[in-house]
Amino acid sequence: MNEKRFSEMTEHELRTVITNFNEKAKKAEQMGMPNELAVYERKMLMAQAYLLNPDDYKRGETYTLKGSTSTFKIDYLNGYFAWGYRDDDKELEAVPISLLEK
Repeated sequence: MNEKRFSEMTEHELRTVITNFNEKAKKAEQMGMPNELAVYERKMLMAQAYLLNPDDYKRGETYTLKGSTSTFKIDYLNGYFAWGYRDDDKELEAVPISLLEK
């Protein structure tokens, strides 16, 4: 079975996939499987990024990372990923734009 990439999916398909990942994440949490839970949470964030408009995120702007107190300053965007620096760190990293909050 060849699965579609998120970039090839329609909005409806993305929302369906996100719902499925959410259900699997809840099951993993109930069964006490933290590693599996983390995988599904990451997959949800990835799929959610494809529902957003990268043009809404600007180079040089600082955002808060969802679910944390960390900040993230965008150096550049590549598709649905923002490349930049967490908490003024010196190491460049990439995060899906769905992880960024104003």
